Amino acid sequence: MATELIPLAAALKSMKRANSGMTWIRQKHVTAFLRTLAAAPAISHEIFDELPDSRTREYVRGLLIEHGVLPQRDAFLLRYDSWAAQALERVSDPQNLDVARRYIRWHHQRRMNLMDEVTRGTYLRAKQEVTVAIDLLNWLTSHDVKLSELQQSHLDVWQAEGPTTRRIAGRFLKWAINTKAAPLGLTIVPHRRGTSPRLAKPGQDQALKQVIHDNGLETRDRAAAILILFFGQQAENIARLTWDDVTITEELVTIQLGTIQIGLPDPLDKPWRELSANPGHDLTASHPNTRWVFRGASPGRHIHPGHLTTRLGKLFSTRAARLGTLHELTKLAPVAIIAETLGYSPTTIERHAIDSAAAYAQYMAAAHQQRTSQTVRASDGE
Repeated sequence: MATELIPLAAALKSMKRANSGMTWIRQKHVTAFLRTLAAAPAISHEIFDELPDSRTREYVRGLLIEHGVLPQRDAFLLRYDSWAAQALERVSDPQNLDVARRYIRWHHQRRMNLMDEVTRGTYLRAKQEVTVAIDLLNWLTSHDVKLSELQQSHLDVWQAEGPTTRRIAGRFLKWAINTKAAPLGLTIVPHRRGTSPRLAKPGQDQALKQVIHDNGLETRDRAAAILILFFGQQAENIARLTWDDVTITEELVTIQLGTIQIGLPDPLDKPWRELSANPGHDLTASHPNTRWVFRGASPGRHIHPGHLTTRLGKLFSTRAARLGTLHELTKLAPVAIIAETLGYSPTTIERHAIDSAAAYAQYMAAAHQQRTSQTVRASDGE
């Protein structure tokens, strides 16, 4: 069995900085784990699952997947299945337990099983939706209310008593109504859109100037920042970019964002050319042949979107910058074109367009009032 670990040892020795790999493997907890693994009759995902859960276990598993010892598998789907089984233990009423189990199985797990790959965002949203649904069901139990007898007044009280995340129960409520588990006509007060701050145009220009001209920034941070400041891309979408999405020629760098390849003119293309010339995949054994542009800490994985936003946070708020960019873009092009080009839904872009139009209308009204006042003062002077 130990021969199956040979590719891992060879990979560690072939690293550009092999000493760091050997330092990691000599740590007591890593050495102990590898000894336990070497004593197993065979290496498989099932064997890994039987070992105590730890970061070391999952990191070694990732290394073995990346180097072809273990087959690929949908990690987030498996993690969700395991999490859901534990979440169901929190449901206090047997009748509601059946509802929650059906909601998990037929709404979330069924949808995940149809996906080519379950993303981290899908995994986290599904967890949050189930958590809030269970909170609602347990609240109903504590107030002697059956889901089939739920009234709008109950929902209003439950939502008012808790955090704003309770609005997410609207997704569970819609499912419950469609499956006849809850009465018709019930609603959850939705999140009021448009309350998040936007990075104004001067702030965007200053951030972009720093990204382009500050050589002290890491190349990957500069490349990601350009996609947010110029094209309003979400961190999750940026993190999932591969080199298959990027085309680099002597004349132009293009990136596939939505349905169209977007060209990056000089100087926006410089960070991407630098990354292409020196991706740095040989620095560790975690990403020997990766296609991820923004590789992560875990073997074979892209960067965590939250880690990406944290890195860029020293420059600007990624959310505020993204919303500010979309706000400005809707002044320049039709909604349908922006949505198709950048990979957004038309509804999302239309909402920003409405906000832009309102702001522009206010500007025009203020300008008209100023011109009128100037005319009046001039008349009075004459």
